[in-house]
This record gives sequence, C-alpha cells and structure tokens, in this order.
Amino acid sequence: MVRQRRAKWIPLGVIVLGVVLDLVTPTDVTSAPLLMAAPVAAAPLLSLRGIVAIGALAMAVHAVLAWHDGTFGWQRGVANQLTLLAVTVLAVLINRSLEGRDARTRRARHIAAVAQSAVLPRPPSRLGELRIAARYVPAENEAMIGGDLYVVQDTPHGVRVMVGDVRGKGLGAVSAVCADLGAFRYAADEAEDLPGLVAALERALLREGGRRGGQEQEEGFTTALVAEFADDLSAVRVVNRGHPPPVLLDAQGRATVLEPSEEAPPLGMSGLGTWSCPVDTFPFPPGATLICYTDGVTEARDESGVFYDASVRLPFLVHHRALVGYPASPAQILHLLIEDVGHHTGGRIQDDQALLALHRP
Repeated sequence: MVRQRRAKWIPLGVIVLGVVLDLVTPTDVTSAPLLMAAPVAAAPLLSLRGIVAIGALAMAVHAVLAWHDGTFGWQRGVANQLTLLAVTVLAVLINRSLEGRDARTRRARHIAAVAQSAVLPRPPSRLGELRIAARYVPAENEAMIGGDLYVVQDTPHGVRVMVGDVRGKGLGAVSAVCADLGAFRYAADEAEDLPGLVAALERALLREGGRRGGQEQEEGFTTALVAEFADDLSAVRVVNRGHPPPVLLDAQGRATVLEPSEEAPPLGMSGLGTWSCPVDTFPFPPGATLICYTDGVTEARDESGVFYDASVRLPFLVHHRALVGYPASPAQILHLLIEDVGHHTGGRIQDDQALLALHRP
C-alpha cells in the first residue's frame, strides 16, 4: 500500500525532471519528449481526473519553458502541445482499458473465492473442547482453488479430520477434491474405524478416476492424513497415506513429528497392489496443538534449495510469541507459520498450502 501511494508521485516527478533538464541544457534542447512520458506514466497509477491533470500540467509547463527559451513556435511549440494532448488522450484510453481488465480480474477473484468457500468450507472454530483453525494459501493469487484440502467433522465416533493433496492442477484436481470431501463427509459418520473410513475414500477415488479416464485413471492419487480424536481428547489416532507427517506442539512449545509406524502409498493406488492400513495412536495432552499441512509447506525452499522444516521452526515461533506476551492460539500459530514459510522462500510460493491446527485447551 505504501509503495502504491509513492508510485502515484512518479508522473509528477517526471515533470519536475523535465523542468530541471530544460533549465540546465541549452535552449535548442527541449524536454518535451520527457514531459510526454508523464501522462503515459500516470495511466496505470492515477484516476481519470489525475491523468487529465498531469496532461494539462505537462502542457502548461512545456508552454512556459518554451516561452522562457524563446522557442515557442509552430514546429517546437504548437506541434509539441498537440502531441502532449494526443498522448494524454492515449493515456486516458489506456487507463480505461486497464480499469476494465482489473474489474474483470476482481470479478473472477470474487467468483473463485465463492467457489472455494463452497468446495472447501472453513471448519468450525470449535467442536466441543477442540479449538480449530484452518488456512489455505494459493500458489497463485488469481487461482484460489487448487488440489489441497482439509475437512473436520464431528461424528458419532469422535472428531475426525482429513488433510490431503490431490495430484494435478486445475479443474481435474478440483473434481478429485470434491470427490474426496464428499466421500469423507459420508464415510466419517458411517465407518466404525479409521481403516473403514480410509477404504471408503479409496473406493471413491477409484470411481472418480474411472469416470475421468485416461491418465487420471492410471495416475490419479491423493496423499492424505486421516485422524480421529478420542472422546476425551486424550489421544489422536492417525492414518498416513503418503502425506507429510503432522507436528504435535505440547504446552511448553516442544515439537514432535508424528511419523507413521509403517509407510503406505497415497489413496487411489490400490490398483497397483494392496497395503495394510496401520493406525498409529499418539497422546494428545492438555495444551497440545496438532498442526497438519500439505507439501506446499514441507517442500518450500530458499534460494539455496534448503527445504523448510516446520518441526524446527515452530518451537521458535511459538516461544517468540510467548516472549512478547501473547500465548499463541491455533489461528496465530498458522499465521506465524505461513509468514515464516514466506520469509524462507523470499515470498516465492511454489505450491498451494493447506494448513490445519487443532488445539486441546
């Protein structure tokens, strides 16, 4: 925002520069070409009135300088004035074109935001005693819908969670995300245990791949982390299907990576063979926060190619927040994590990021 405000002074700075150059150069050297650049520079920066004002100011400045140098005539005076007028009109037309494009971009972003909220609604901030926060960071500002997903659901079997990353991009990935979410919402209530829930997700993905056919049928898959909290929140049961393992932060801010006891492939690959569905149980003590994310976080790299390590950075971020007197809530933890990933990559987001934080008070 500050940069935008400063940029609006560029056209006026061009005019000032033109005046200085005209005064320090011989009279046979004109600054008219530089003054003509001022309305053009104003086209993407100022409003319609601002562009007209800059154009009029440039014409007035040129006339004064030409009279001062004694060079105001048909060739170097009137002709330059007419050229400045034409350039100002051209700048107005450019501005109108840019405004139309920006309006279309804003409409597209609004539609994308509405579609994302429909496809990937934000989880409730609280289910029983469990505090919840979720964030979605698209790799491209214009593309607010991607292949990453999260869902939290209160079921007869306890609170169940899924964080996943669908292979591919675009509408095909969104279609697979919808299939995953629909299957989870149904199976999370019906399945007696996590293996049953994962099996239902597997079948849904295979059906979706069969409908799409082609490469998506052969290579479509979803890395997924499926978790279930005990009724008293004393433990969390996790099934990891090729997904980055979550991080558990205890009340003191110490981080533990919840690695799976047995590696398993992503969902949607049962056509290549059969695998067991190991369920790992981890304690979830009071004050603990479970932080889940997609590979947009774990595969974020700095200029040297070093990958981001959330398990190392999270304790530092949380302790820093505690030192300044603000205990970190789930939403604050995700905010700090996203900011830190951005600093690590120098602001170059390489992949979508879906993040979920679940806290036991």
